Amino acid sequence: MPMNPAELHARTFRMHREALMDLYAELPEEHGTLAAWEGGMSFIGQADHLADSSVMMLGMIAGQAPQRPAPGGGSTSVADVRERLRQTTEQVASAVAALSADDLARTVPAFGGRPLPVAALLDMLIGHEAHHKGQVWVMARQVGVKPPMFVKMG
Repeated sequence: MPMNPAELHARTFRMHREALMDLYAELPEEHGTLAAWEGGMSFIGQADHLADSSVMMLGMIAGQAPQRPAPGGGSTSVADVRERLRQTTEQVASAVAALSADDLARTVPAFGGRPLPVAALLDMLIGHEAHHKGQVWVMARQVGVKPPMFVKMG
C-alpha cells in the first residue's frame, strides 16, 4: 500500500535526519565547537539550529508565528546534541506522519507572514535540513570524519 503524502514527508525528513545523526555518532567530542569559517555555526551550533528549526516548523504548522529559540539554551557537548537530535527527530517525524490531507493543504502564516500550504512548509523543512547537513558533511571531512551516505535508506 502506498504511503500517504504526510507519511512520505515524515520518511524523507527522517532519512535526512538519521544520516545526520549517524555522522554525529562518529564525531569526536573535541570537534564540537569547530566552525568552518569565522562567524559560522559550529558542529554543535548546526545541530542545535536544525533541532530548533524543526520544532519551530511544528509550531508554524499549528499556526504559531516563527519563534527563535531563547538565547543560552543550546547544547554544551556533542553528546548533548546527539540526544537532542534523537528527541526532535522522533517528535517531528511522528507529528508530520499524523497530518491529514486536509492538514497538508491548509495554509498557515510562514516567514514574514507569507501564507504557505503546510505541505510547502514541510518541503522547506526538508530543504533546510539538507542544506545545513551539506555544510556539516564538508566540515566533517575537514576534521577527518568520513560522512555516511547523504540519506539513510531503509
